[in-house]
Amino acid sequence: MNTQPRTLVEAIRHFSDPDVCQDFMVSLRWPSGTVTCPTCGRDDVRYIATRRLWECKDKHPKRQFSVKVGTIFEDSPIPLDKWLATIWMIANAKNGVSSYEIHRSIGVTQKTAWFMLHRIRLAMQSESFDRMDGEVEVDETFIGGKARFMHKDRRERIKGQARRTSVIGKTAVMGLLERHGPDGHSRVVAKVIPNTSRRVLRSIVRRNVMTGADVFTDAHPSYILLRDEYAHQVIDHAESYVRGLVHTNGLENFWSLLKRAIKGTYVSVEAFHLFRYLDEQSFRYNTRKTVDADRFQRVVGSIIGKHLTYNGLIGATTTPA
Repeated sequence: MNTQPRTLVEAIRHFSDPDVCQDFMVSLRWPSGTVTCPTCGRDDVRYIATRRLWECKDKHPKRQFSVKVGTIFEDSPIPLDKWLATIWMIANAKNGVSSYEIHRSIGVTQKTAWFMLHRIRLAMQSESFDRMDGEVEVDETFIGGKARFMHKDRRERIKGQARRTSVIGKTAVMGLLERHGPDGHSRVVAKVIPNTSRRVLRSIVRRNVMTGADVFTDAHPSYILLRDEYAHQVIDHAESYVRGLVHTNGLENFWSLLKRAIKGTYVSVEAFHLFRYLDEQSFRYNTRKTVDADRFQRVVGSIIGKHLTYNGLIGATTTPA
C-alpha cells in the first residue's frame, strides 16, 4: 500500500477493494514477499486467482490455504473488508464498541459480531510484558452488578452468601500501573483474580514488578508483606487520597474508564469473559498516546498465530470428556 488510512472513513474506502485487502494481508503474513505453506513451509505454492487461494504442491491435509489461515480470521466466512473495518472501530473507540453496533454497522448478526469482537480482543492481548520498575501503583476492585438490580431468582441464589461478604456476585480484578513507563507514559496490567488474599496479591506483584521498586497501595492488609521486597508505601483512603507521590489515582482513573465502558457500552459482561474486556481496556489505555492508524497497525500486527473457535469461546466441548 502506498498510503495508509488515517480515519475510519478512509479505512472503509481503502479496504473496500478485495485486492487491497489481499495484498495487505500478504504483506502482513509474508513480509519477504514469498508466500509459504502454513502446514509444511514449502514456498513454491500455486496461486488460484479465481478463488484467492494458494495450493501447496506437497500432498497433505489443508493443501489449499488463504491469507486467513493461521490468524484470528481463520474459518471465518466474513470478508476481510468487514474484519478490517471492525478492527479499526474497536481499536480506536474510546469507550469500546458493542456487538449490536457492529451488527448494525457492517451487516452481520449480533452473535457473529460478538464472536468477531472477542477474536479481536484476543489479538489485543499483551503476551510479553517487561516487568515493571520505578514507581508502581497496585490496587484491586470488584466488577459486577449491584444486588438491587439483579433478577429476583439470582438475588435469592446469592442471599446466603451475601450475609458473609458485601461483594458476593462480583469478580475481583487486580491492576498494576507503572508510572512513566519506557515510552514516557504510564502503562497498566489488569488481571482477574480468584480473591484478594495476601497470597494471591503478593504473587502477582512479584511476577510483574522488579524487586526494589517503589510500590504504592491502599491500606488493604493483604499488601503488608510487600515491604520485605519493595519500597512499599501506603495511602489510607480513610484519611486522604494523596500524600505527595503516595497515591493510587492512576489506577483509580483506569478503573473509572473500565467501568464506564462496561456499564455504558457493554452493559452486561459475564465473569467468564471479563479477562477479555480487561485485555481490550488495557490495550486502549497503553496506546492512548498513539494515533489511530498506528493503533490499528498494532492490532492487525498481532492477529497471526492466534485462533479462537466459538466452542472455545463459550467453554463448550465438541467431543465427550
